[in-house]
Amino acid sequence: MLNHEITSKAGRKKTRKRLGRGTGSGQGKTSGRGHKGAGSRAGARAFSLYEGGQMPLFRRLPKRGFSNFNFAERCQIVNVSQLERFDDGADVGVEQLSGAGLIGSLKGKVKILGDGVLTKRLKVVAHKFSKTAEEKIVASGGTARVI
Repeated sequence: MLNHEITSKAGRKKTRKRLGRGTGSGQGKTSGRGHKGAGSRAGARAFSLYEGGQMPLFRRLPKRGFSNFNFAERCQIVNVSQLERFDDGADVGVEQLSGAGLIGSLKGKVKILGDGVLTKRLKVVAHKFSKTAEEKIVASGGTARVI
């Protein structure tokens, strides 16, 4: 048979290797896995970047780039709808928000967001306000002051 005589169907499916079927098969006894060690055990898988004990490429190359994660400013968030629990005309600061259980710590900064409806006139003091939150507080007759 020559190359030009092979049809598209011939040789399409390769027969699977039958392991552990006697020494005469060539794949008996250890079934091509060798003797002992992790490679002979089920579930053994090599670390894809392993280079045989040589210092791996990702450790040979210098670190590059910058991450802003350590410097990002994180705020504790309170929505306008949560301010509804305070009395009309009350002063709402960080201490009052902490006392009401709306924020976890007095140390962190507080940002008021504009989700929900505010009907009471409050004097709110916080580190940051979203535009919608400030508009809703002022529209209800209150004041929004930045610390």
